[in-house]
Amino acid sequence: MNKRSICAVVAVGALALGLAACSSSTGGSASGSNGSASLPTVKMMVGGIDKQIYLPYELAERLGYYKKYGVNMQLSTEQNGGVGAEDAMASGQVDLAGAWFIHTVDFQSKGKDVINLVQLSGAPGERVMCSPKSGVHSSADFKGKTIGVTDLGSGTDELTQFLASEQGISRSQYKTLAVGAGTTAIAAIQRSSADCVMTTQPTVGALTTKKLAYSAIDLATATGAKTALGGDWPAAGLLTQASWAKKNPETAQKVVDALVATMHWISTHTAADIANALPPEYVQNSTITKAQYIAGLSTDKGQFLPDGIMPAGGPKVIFAMEKALGVDTSKVSISGTFTNKYAQTADKLEGITATTVPAGSDG
Repeated sequence: MNKRSICAVVAVGALALGLAACSSSTGGSASGSNGSASLPTVKMMVGGIDKQIYLPYELAERLGYYKKYGVNMQLSTEQNGGVGAEDAMASGQVDLAGAWFIHTVDFQSKGKDVINLVQLSGAPGERVMCSPKSGVHSSADFKGKTIGVTDLGSGTDELTQFLASEQGISRSQYKTLAVGAGTTAIAAIQRSSADCVMTTQPTVGALTTKKLAYSAIDLATATGAKTALGGDWPAAGLLTQASWAKKNPETAQKVVDALVATMHWISTHTAADIANALPPEYVQNSTITKAQYIAGLSTDKGQFLPDGIMPAGGPKVIFAMEKALGVDTSKVSISGTFTNKYAQTADKLEGITATTVPAGSDG
């Protein structure tokens, strides 16, 4: 999810050219459960693959859906202090990024044609978790406080700025601290270096269970996001360069087929079923028990969209936020940032009736 400077894409241009030459979306082979002798290999980096907000990408692998629908998927995750998933995709290091839809607007405002192929969630999945000593109960209380975000310039940083601006609070009136996620975010609250942190499950569950923090602002559920942000806030999606999608339309469709099948599976299974299908270390570790992971997922599971279709009006909310933060969107069209055509085809394949088709573009 981290949104590093898009200028970094230029800095790694030479490396990207070299990597592009061996980009594996049309090469590579693997035996698949669909009986094919070889499958196109695709590289995807996820913005924190063990976070609940990004669980569909790994779950699709665990369910065997990538190979079932015809691709050999190579998944990786961004590392703290490393290249962000969206920047790795935009520079050609990987074909796809599991990242927030908002990055398409950021990239296009800088002249980089990045699009969203399928939408997996309709809310950020974040909560502003605050220390009992903080006195923070809404963004109106941010003044004079230190708010922890994943990284400076990240999506959580942008969300924090927007929440504050809605209350007339400028960035100079509160402090932002990069705290990462998991143990580092928890430590920021424990040491009082941050009054609040914007974070996701399972970190939310760990903070709650240890009674270190409470949820002051809910951005994890559709209802919470609408209340705080003014409407549906499409978050986790599948981002790629438009040129890659045009060059590899069949492969792009197969990846979306696998992810839409996964979203349908999520909608028809319990949080416990989902937890049992994920790697054990994702759902039970030094910060959280499996029971706590399941409890958090049960509460926030509604953020996931069962059909992969962009929520109606969601992009307009994103554009309004970007404009409020000073991003020049004058040359960016809403219809050019996403497409529903792959998800619509996948829904027909799965026999799913789409319920979130927006007024506007189908891509």
